[in-house]
Amino acid sequence: MIQIKSNDQIKMMRKAGRITGEAILLAGEAIRPGVTTKKIDSIIRQYIEKCGAKPSFLGYAGFPGSACISINHQVIHGIPSDETVLQEGDIVKIDVGAFIDGYHGDSARTFACGRISEAAQRLIDETKNSFFQALAQVKPGNRLGDIGFAVENHVTSFGYSVVRDYVGHGVGHDLHESPDVPNYGRKGRGLRLSEGMVIAIEPMINEGGAAVKSLADGWTVVTADGSLSSHYEHTVAVTEEGPILLTEVDGCL
Repeated sequence: MIQIKSNDQIKMMRKAGRITGEAILLAGEAIRPGVTTKKIDSIIRQYIEKCGAKPSFLGYAGFPGSACISINHQVIHGIPSDETVLQEGDIVKIDVGAFIDGYHGDSARTFACGRISEAAQRLIDETKNSFFQALAQVKPGNRLGDIGFAVENHVTSFGYSVVRDYVGHGVGHDLHESPDVPNYGRKGRGLRLSEGMVIAIEPMINEGGAAVKSLADGWTVVTADGSLSSHYEHTVAVTEEGPILLTEVDGCL
């Protein structure tokens, strides 16, 4: 069942969103060649806990990290590790959640490690742009298909593909709530958006084909063809006045 939030609840969710966004900002500042993904995870956890919140992902269904950190062809759910050392030219996906006062925030970015290729930067940029194409469709009365169509229509114009096995979702008291929010769809189809809905819109875009597979660790999802993948996500509230990015913070849009 979809949990509609009141204006007061949306204001409360902004606190979780702010902590989430600030943790991602700190993580992005720490990305450089030679740094381990475990070190970045520690920075995220320490900041979230310093704020009096809890990392949403830590222990979620047994996940061992405070953040999902996925590199290059890893799409999502990468496990932080002391053995995984960032290299010049990597693209690094940081997916973070924070839980405080009964609510979660959920957000993700893709960062460059040092100098990256023009093709990799274009993938990162157009994944982000596809999110904002989708955001323009977030208004009461529009449908989930309008959001998904906006993402897919944008990225396929660059020859990219949309991951279809994993989608966005509602956010609130639980990290993952109804409804599912696909990054593909048809205009005018799907659930109608209502004021008070809070959803995570999160394009996961591959440079190559859309197919993905899970690794033996039971968590990490990679592109089946080994191509690069990019991820961008915000927690978004639907209001009559327009969408509110609950996880937006200064310096890390």
